[in-house]
Amino acid sequence: MPRTSKANISKDASRRKRHFRVRKHLAGTAERPRLFVRRTLHHIYAVVIDDAKGHTVAAASTREKTLAGGLDSKTNVDAAKKVGSAIAEKAKAAGISHVVFDRGGYKYHGRVQALADAAREAGLEF
Repeated sequence: MPRTSKANISKDASRRKRHFRVRKHLAGTAERPRLFVRRTLHHIYAVVIDDAKGHTVAAASTREKTLAGGLDSKTNVDAAKKVGSAIAEKAKAAGISHVVFDRGGYKYHGRVQALADAAREAGLEF
C-alpha cells in the first residue's frame, strides 16, 4: 500500500483539518457567539452561532436576493463586504455586539478579510 502523501489530500480536506484544529479552542457563547465564515466557488456565507445552545442567531449570504441584487459577481471582495455589513446589521438587530471570529480554516486574506473588516465597520466587535 502506498503511503498517503500531502499531494493526495485535497485542499478542502486540508481546510477541514485546520478548521477542526482551531475549533478545539474556539466556541461561541450566548454573550459572545461565533461568527463563522464559509466561502465556496459561487457564494460566501456568514453565520452567527450560539454554540452553547446550538442555535443560529443570524445569517447572511450572497444567495439572498436582497444582497445579490446589485452585485456584478457573488464571489469577489465587494460581495464579501456586502455580506459582512449585512451580518453585522442582523446580529445587532438580534442584540449581539461582540462575537468570536471563526475563519473556517481559510487564510485571513481576500474575501474572508473583507467580510471581517466590513462587519467591524458596521459595528461588530471582535
